[in-house]
Amino acid sequence: MDKQPATIAVLGIGIMGAAVARNLRRKGFAVHAWNRTPQRAQALLAEDIQVFDQAAEAVRGAQVIITLNKDGPAVLQAMQQAADGLEDGAIWLQMATVGVDAIDELHGFAKARGLVFYDVPVLGTRQPAEQGQLVVLGAGSGTYRPSLQPLFDAIAKRVLWVGEEPGAGSRLKLALNSWVLALTHGAAESLALAKGLGLDPALVVELVSGGPLDSGYFQAKTQAMLSGDYSPSFTLANALKDAELMVAAAHKVGVRLDLAEAGIQRFQRALDRGHADKDMAASYLG
Repeated sequence: MDKQPATIAVLGIGIMGAAVARNLRRKGFAVHAWNRTPQRAQALLAEDIQVFDQAAEAVRGAQVIITLNKDGPAVLQAMQQAADGLEDGAIWLQMATVGVDAIDELHGFAKARGLVFYDVPVLGTRQPAEQGQLVVLGAGSGTYRPSLQPLFDAIAKRVLWVGEEPGAGSRLKLALNSWVLALTHGAAESLALAKGLGLDPALVVELVSGGPLDSGYFQAKTQAMLSGDYSPSFTLANALKDAELMVAAAHKVGVRLDLAEAGIQRFQRALDRGHADKDMAASYLG
């Protein structure tokens, strides 16, 4: 592919997938969409995006396939269902957070099907996704990067190319997620401790605001915790999945992630209490 792709298939229409599909269409790309639960994709019809019941139909005629499914097994299953419609030489942009082992398996599937594979997980949640302000962590051949740039410009504010070999992007994503989840749990525990000690947890936010410990992320998550509005920007269930991927990868290379392991326990408690589909700020409820 030596020019901008004309048709893009997006497989996995959740919070991120829906935002990516919409932003691509707004920038003039023809977009095909598929989701394992078809009704979740129906809202895209109103935005001139073609929605398909079968993954193979969604990818047929697409020069680029984007996967944004929940995890590695879900991505592989989607691509297996799409197999009959895949065109030799099509570019596969794997944007989901799937971990180290799964990315190797997916890369192997791509080779077997004659696809050009890019490991390009994205950093961001609902708001940056909807605003086209994601950060792409890219790994893959430099050959097609220039022709893919208009696509990335439609969905992201930055593309950081980590290397030529797929897998590097996914490894960096795990490292970044370690920091994100540490911030989430740190805010949750600070507010929970203040409340447990008989204080108004809003005092913690007041003290941090405007100082060196402040950030937009801190403000967003603590606002959710204080208001009890856990409308999902990134669900607790997905955050738990990401934490487990981080710990599994760390174990393989002999790195201890004590905070992440404790964070898994917080997420699991919150999930067991019925908060799986709430924002990951529901760590506060763990």
